[in-house]
Amino acid sequence: MTDIATKYTVSVHVRVGADRLLRDKYTLIEGKRVGVLTNHTGRLTDGRSIVDALAYSGLCTLKALYGPEHGIAGDSPDGKIVENALDPRHGVQVYSLYGRNQKPTPEMLDGIDVVVGDIQDVGARFYTFISTVALAMEAAAENGIPFVILDRPNPIRGVSYDGPVRVSSLRSFVAWMPIPIMHGLTVGELALLWNDEGWLANGVKVSLQVVEMEGWKRSMWYDETGLAWTPPSPNMQTLAAAIVYPGLCLVEGTSISEGRGSMSPFQIIGAPWADPEKVLKHLSAYHTPGVVFSAAEFTPNEIPGTAIEPKFEGLLCRGVQISIVDRNAVQPVHLGIAILSAFKRAHPTEAVFREWRFDVLTGNANVRHQLDRGVHPDEICSGWDDELRSFGEIRSRHLMY
Repeated sequence: MTDIATKYTVSVHVRVGADRLLRDKYTLIEGKRVGVLTNHTGRLTDGRSIVDALAYSGLCTLKALYGPEHGIAGDSPDGKIVENALDPRHGVQVYSLYGRNQKPTPEMLDGIDVVVGDIQDVGARFYTFISTVALAMEAAAENGIPFVILDRPNPIRGVSYDGPVRVSSLRSFVAWMPIPIMHGLTVGELALLWNDEGWLANGVKVSLQVVEMEGWKRSMWYDETGLAWTPPSPNMQTLAAAIVYPGLCLVEGTSISEGRGSMSPFQIIGAPWADPEKVLKHLSAYHTPGVVFSAAEFTPNEIPGTAIEPKFEGLLCRGVQISIVDRNAVQPVHLGIAILSAFKRAHPTEAVFREWRFDVLTGNANVRHQLDRGVHPDEICSGWDDELRSFGEIRSRHLMY
């Protein structure tokens, strides 16, 4: 499938926080023993990894590395446990924060003067990189270590926020903080919000410094920044996938395939029992701006390094493909709810919302209950308007751009 986002090209260049750290914020690391929370997305504008840049800078001592889900190289499939390892280039320990520990232990932070975080988010609450950042901030605070965030763009812009705010009973690694599904913030802004609002464990606060970007505007899509797209995770190969992800990831909590094991994860969904024409008939009655739907077939298969045991592996699935025609009009969370509603109405017994998994993704069990009852998608989505207004007031206090 062609990524509709690739037709938008501009020459504007954004300088990320990593560029500024080495150019004019180097006193934050100068003469210090540094631990770096990062992965393959932590790169300067010139393509150098932040790990190499710091190791060869002569400014500091690279002491340890910390990797999120998918590992520090970004090549481990979704959900696969990542083990600790030794970095062969620099001879430092790489601690996995997606394995036995999700939060750095005091031993992992031993001898560290400052933790530097440089990692690319995709703008959705359930993308676990931001949970890892929050937990690393907590650990740094508890051990009296400063934390520096090297900021990066929100690839789907920093304009809109949508979806239910996560309720306290559904806190999980895919919903660590009480924010809506689509937050419209950068990682640096999220860190400021969590720290300033006292949302870290037991209200602890870390000595936090966010190194801002230069040239980024909230209205920018990632391909308008001039930065190269590095897939943040194996199934996030394109910007188009990231645009719909805040809504289509909800399919993971159902009996429907979200397209993992195909060439278009999150952009093609279906099941062996699905009738595309029935689904499309229901979708045609809903307001889903910015996209068009078409009937599609696909067979999920294991893809080394990308998809392990995908749902309905080896079985022909029928469903719908989502094509973006006006990305500025897309409402990702509403889109996901509409698609799930259409599948449920077309197949009331086969389309099942898997209680725990679906609820932790939505952040509120009411969404599942309403879909099961056949409530119209517009009514479901209007149900979180009040909590979004409250979040918006908090959010506005932490905007940096």
